[in-house]
Amino acid sequence: MASPPRGLSMSFFILPLLALLINPATSIRTSFIKLPGSDGSRSSAADTYCESWRLAVETNNVGTWDVIPSTCVDSVAGYLNGDQYGSDYSVIADYALAFAKTVKISGDGKDVWIFDIDETLLSNFGYYRAHGYRSEPFDSKSFNEWVVQGTAPAFAASLRMYNALKKLGFTIVLLTGRDEDQRNVTETNLRDVGYSGWERLILRGPDDQGKPATNYKSEQRSKLMDQGFKIHGNTGDQWSDLQGFAVADRSFKVPNPMYYIP
Repeated sequence: MASPPRGLSMSFFILPLLALLINPATSIRTSFIKLPGSDGSRSSAADTYCESWRLAVETNNVGTWDVIPSTCVDSVAGYLNGDQYGSDYSVIADYALAFAKTVKISGDGKDVWIFDIDETLLSNFGYYRAHGYRSEPFDSKSFNEWVVQGTAPAFAASLRMYNALKKLGFTIVLLTGRDEDQRNVTETNLRDVGYSGWERLILRGPDDQGKPATNYKSEQRSKLMDQGFKIHGNTGDQWSDLQGFAVADRSFKVPNPMYYIP
């Protein structure tokens, strides 16, 4: 087959180029390839990883960890401030109450349900929001300054569960890692947001300082059992609230992707 004339061949290249030069917008639109996240949005790969990381945290497969991955700060913030966190907590509360309704209450005041406080009954999201949702190392001094303000709000699901358990006849015991010198502000904060009628509020005393949370809380539960209390249920945001020895008949872990306490 004969080749086309040289002039005709060149026109196939020159005409498209002229079109691009005449219409710069077309040139701009077609001369850049956007990479995932280059427009300020998060990549789907990062979101997928962070959701998987959060699942690994909640199932205790990560083990000991210090801070959330820097790539997951936005994901964790979105989870905590969106609808999913509240839904997750509410579903757990429903399962806890379903179990609680199967317990035969003796009426002697010895049927106990234990609650942790921070990130279980009271939300410290306001503090952690200002500190990168625990993408920064924990600063006990600034956190204690937050605690003494006594302004931590309640979680809607935990308040609902707490009040329902009281109506069922459970004796409520609060077992927290807070120190004894924070008793007054803790009690006031709890009452201000709607909690009342607990039997005991157990805080760390001088002999409990430095103990891993698992050991400290296990020892306190053991003391309750020695006094004849039957621990039917236990709710906390940390595995160390629930595991160890002298454990409850059923334990209910509520979500917390911000930090890990051994």
